[in-house]
Amino acid sequence: MTEIERQLNGYRLTTAEIIYRLPDHPALLQTYIWQSLDHAPDFPELHRFLDFWDREIEGPLYQVKVSGAELIKPAQTRFVSHSFAIH
Repeated sequence: MTEIERQLNGYRLTTAEIIYRLPDHPALLQTYIWQSLDHAPDFPELHRFLDFWDREIEGPLYQVKVSGAELIKPAQTRFVSHSFAIH
């Protein structure tokens, strides 16, 4: 499926701020930004990435903040109240 088809089917640009602890220094936190097209509210792509993180990366997760924005939206129209002709 192309990106346009995914967006028409409800996928939106999803950004996750992942805060995790450093393996050697658990008192320190590090930030990682993840971004992809994902389907809200289930976020299957994000869950797949977080499952990968738990399996393969040593830094334990501390916090995940998620935000999303639709890239394809209905057209916005605005009616004008005046019209001018310049000669």
